[in-house]
This record gives sequence, structure tokens and C-alpha cells, in this order.
Amino acid sequence: MSFDLPRNVILPVDAVDVRLDPGPHPFALSNAAAIAENWRREIAANPALFDGAVVLLAELAYRDGRLVGRCHAVNYSTFMLWRKRRENSGAEHAYAHAVLVAGDNALVAIRMGPHTVNAGRVYFAAGSFEPIDFRDGLVDVDFNMIREVREETGLDLSTAERGRRYHALSTASGTVIFRRYRVAESADELARRISAFVATETDPEIEGPVIIRHAGDLPAGLMPHMKPLVEWHFGGDR
Repeated sequence: MSFDLPRNVILPVDAVDVRLDPGPHPFALSNAAAIAENWRREIAANPALFDGAVVLLAELAYRDGRLVGRCHAVNYSTFMLWRKRRENSGAEHAYAHAVLVAGDNALVAIRMGPHTVNAGRVYFAAGSFEPIDFRDGLVDVDFNMIREVREETGLDLSTAERGRRYHALSTASGTVIFRRYRVAESADELARRISAFVATETDPEIEGPVIIRHAGDLPAGLMPHMKPLVEWHFGGDR
């Protein structure tokens, strides 16, 4: 199966069947020494980094409206080296975005904090899939979305109105799986709540909220994959 899905196009997704393989990822096995050496350099530059567990894909395909794949848990140090050697690595990255839609139809994203790997970059609150996001070996995309939004912004989207299906955008840098989450509050009110939450955090992951009010409202630092998602939302796609 390997990686067999259309690139650079937004795909409707009815189901996500990505399973966690309990064995080690081949990339981790074949690059152990380089991973350790790169990690020493990374933490020397940014001591705030934590070598926790994330997952890397070994296979992903788009079949009859479904994403089907296999992944392995790896240390974050492995992920950091992979970011530099992703071409022909036999591994890819997938992550999820809860597209937060305010009551006035504006989007509410976040800007990452200065101590993070993506410092200053703007995207929807998100994080890599972790082993805790899997149920009986199958990824629970919505659990990941709700968990990450709560951790980064303090907002609880568990009762928000969800879009009827997922969508996905796969590029050379990874595959984002996304879904609208609609809430009644205005974008300004959501931004106020997020800012208040960040102010209470000792070491917040994010710098603060970023409101996007129309397709041309593209803030500085916007991650490249975000522009198609913003255009998709304001273009009226459901």
C-alpha cells in the first residue's frame, strides 16, 4: 500500500482507518545513531523540547472515501530527525485539525509560542497523534482534536456541532485530516477566552489566538497547508 493518495487536493473522508502497529518503525531502527546525535543538538538549541511519544505513518492510502493506513509509535527525537530526512524515508506524518468556526463564521486559529518547534507559526490548535489517541489499535481522530484544543486553548469542543464528515489534504510535508467544529460564541469572545487561558499557564504552548474573517485574511506566519483550508471554509464547502 505504501503512500497512495492524491496530493495537493482536498479529499472528502467518510472514515479514517489508521491502525497502530506495536512494532518499531523501520526509520527508527535504521537511524538510531543519527537520531541520538541530532537530538543532542536539538535540546542544546532548545532545552524545552520533550522526547515524548508521537506516531509516524508507514502506510497511507485513499480508498473509496476512506483513509486507510498503518503507523508506529516513535520518540519525538525520531520525529525531529525524520523532519530533516523525510524524502524517501519510508515514513510520513499525519495530524488533525479541528477547524474552529465561531458563531459569526470567522475561524479561530492560534500562533505557537516562542519555545516551540513551530514558533510564531499560525494554524488551528493541533498536535501529532499520540498512542493515547488510539482505541483498540484504531486512531480516534476526534479524541485527538478535542484533546489538543483543550490543552492549547482551554476550550472544550466535546459538545460543539461537528461537520458531517472529515476532509484531508495531503502534501509533501504531511497529511492533515480536518473537520469543522462550530460553536455559538463570536470569534472575539473565543479569542478573549483563549487569551485568558494562556495568561494562566506557566509555560503555554501558544502565544495566543488568531482570528481569520475571510479568505483573503491570511495572517503573517500562516503555515502553507492552512491557505487551502481557509479558502475551503469560506468557499462554502460542506
